[in-house]
Amino acid sequence: MATCPPYPTHPIGPTGGALRHAHWWQRKWVRYGALITLLALSGLVILALVREQTGTQGFLVGLGLAVLPVPLLIAAFRWLDRVEPGPWRNLLFAFAWGACAAALIAIVANSFATRWIATATADPSSADTLGATVIAPIVEESAKAAAVLLVFLFRRRDFTGLVDGVVIAGVTATGFAFTENILYLGTAFGTDQLTGDRGIASVTAATFFVRVIMSPFAHPLFTVLTGIGFGVAALSGERQRWRRVLLPLSGLLLAMGMHAMWNGSSTFGPYGFFAVYAAIMVPAFGLLTWLLIWTRQRELRTVREELPAYAVAGWLTPGEPFALGSMRARRLARQYARRHAGKQAAREVAQYEAYATSLAFLRHRGRRGRAGADFVVREAELLRELWRRREVARPALDHAARATAPPVPVVAAPWPVYGAYGHPPQPTYQPYPAYPAGPYPAYNPYRS
Repeated sequence: MATCPPYPTHPIGPTGGALRHAHWWQRKWVRYGALITLLALSGLVILALVREQTGTQGFLVGLGLAVLPVPLLIAAFRWLDRVEPGPWRNLLFAFAWGACAAALIAIVANSFATRWIATATADPSSADTLGATVIAPIVEESAKAAAVLLVFLFRRRDFTGLVDGVVIAGVTATGFAFTENILYLGTAFGTDQLTGDRGIASVTAATFFVRVIMSPFAHPLFTVLTGIGFGVAALSGERQRWRRVLLPLSGLLLAMGMHAMWNGSSTFGPYGFFAVYAAIMVPAFGLLTWLLIWTRQRELRTVREELPAYAVAGWLTPGEPFALGSMRARRLARQYARRHAGKQAAREVAQYEAYATSLAFLRHRGRRGRAGADFVVREAELLRELWRRREVARPALDHAARATAPPVPVVAAPWPVYGAYGHPPQPTYQPYPAYPAGPYPAYNPYRS
């Protein structure tokens, strides 16, 4: 049971002035400015490099084809993150890092390593094979993992579990695959321009089929393994430091291994690619999909189990834990608010749902001894945000709870019910004979 008061006793806010004497490089706007500048410069450099290799026409064709799977992948990861949606700025950073910084690191490092191996061994074909199966997985997965690490370290409040790690890793890999597909598709289009191939028989069509139709999830699948490692590490207690280090490293090594097997599938024979795709990639994708859906359902169950304590303490209404633990009820609450009070009210309800979910997860970690030292402060902040939005959110959630409440089952009586289906109508009985008029004889307990 929560020990909080039934209503806020005083406004709780930031102390203010904590960074009054901080150095200039510790200020938030300086860090944001440096990060945006780094990503912008990386984007300009990678744009120039890709355009140089593909040409302007090839770049535009590659860009138009490579962008097709991006909205679907982003929507899939965003759907997965609907229970406790993270801020959009984290997703924008992850995508920009993958498309710009990680792609630039990969192009420069892979080219340098391949040229060095070719010079050292005097065997360019072996250098290309070694670069694709060994160097590329190490460099690319490390570069993508850097985005997950940065969010894990500097956005710790937004990184609370397995789903957060998967979403950040998947969006980062989606950005990386987007830039890589521009390069491959643009190069294939340039080859077709030289050979005169057109239509289905062209290299562009084959590249598009393999990279966009068959395996748009390849890079996200690799990097999601790293994200799972960081996600499980986020669930560990502060004293379990070995788990916080070994689990992300294990996930990164698994990502590198699967990436190396995928890149090296073409060396396993004429059907090696299809064998690896059918025997490893598709089952791994299905297993991870099941794991993530199961994790999402477990998160909803955690919301339903943890929030009743705050309802008992008066912070929530009795029906809110059930409504907040159902995605259908959440959607109905937002629709009800939008229909009766407008879009702003719907956004308030969505924020209320997100804060309530964060509160449930925070309490869950606290009961397991895995919450940080700022547990009390964070709990007070979340309760304050809920209290500010209660006037808008409570009617919508109450409506959703009533609309989605499970029906109460009616169990048939174990004895025959006359007049019901399968039973004869109730028989008529003759009334009992009337008792004689007059008072009953008095009862005498001493009479033998």
